[in-house]
Amino acid sequence: MTLALIVHGGSGDIPDADVEPHRRGVAVAAHVGWEVLLKGGSALDAVEAAIVVMEDDPAFDAGTGSVLNRAGEIEMDASIMDGATLDAGAVAGVQRVKNPIRLARRVMESEVTFLIARGAEQFAQQVGIPLSENAALRTPEQIANWQECLANPPAPAQARFVSPQGTVGCVAVDRDGKIAAGTSTGGMTFKRVGRVGDSPLIGAGVYADHLLGGASATGWGEAITRVVLSKVAVDALAGGPEPSEAARAAIERLATRVGGTGGVILADTAGRVGHWYNTSRMARAYIAEGMETVIASC
Repeated sequence: MTLALIVHGGSGDIPDADVEPHRRGVAVAAHVGWEVLLKGGSALDAVEAAIVVMEDDPAFDAGTGSVLNRAGEIEMDASIMDGATLDAGAVAGVQRVKNPIRLARRVMESEVTFLIARGAEQFAQQVGIPLSENAALRTPEQIANWQECLANPPAPAQARFVSPQGTVGCVAVDRDGKIAAGTSTGGMTFKRVGRVGDSPLIGAGVYADHLLGGASATGWGEAITRVVLSKVAVDALAGGPEPSEAARAAIERLATRVGGTGGVILADTAGRVGHWYNTSRMARAYIAEGMETVIASC
């Protein structure tokens, strides 16, 4: 089977000064995930490894460096899905787990699919994932952004504002032809306490089915959820179109049906990858068998 891996580091109005950190970050993540595949690792292992890299990179809105909610705290969401079995795991409102994607993977391997907040953190302790202080995950940049929002609260009309740091995600195809996808985020800038977007919702922020392919979405979460964007993108692979065409069709539905903005990455069962977005920028990187190096853009 053909190995393939694609990652994203969010879509939106990424400032010029942040373009290179985003491009470099997704490139490193893709390299790490690719090495897992080359060594015979599973698609799930590659997705988890690549996303951990971006959760640890403060350039992105996931893990360390996540945006702060209105109370000045971090609340993180993540999900992962195995396309071979349709097993999935998700967490939401996590405040003390450094790498939520690792916790989502352990949830997937348990008897449940979705855990939130305190229950998710209790489960983390039970399975040996250490808890971190919420303050340790907050960067000076995000604290400054939060203070600016306190001084000048966004108007209700700005509810669609997406963090320029960006949600992160990955889709991978391993040597056995198995497909996996994952997504992780700190959510929307200055969000309401307890707000959950699309990222941990199966079908919206992530979806994988080894009969077709896998997808991870990023952007305005409320709109992405309403059209179950990742499932729409994967379903659009039926009939064999290029993944970029399937991604384009999904983003067009997002825009025309609910006025949404965002992006989606895809990989199909043939190891072809693609993406599409309708924002000013989207950080992404990909590599597939036969390519000499990772291609990264923002």
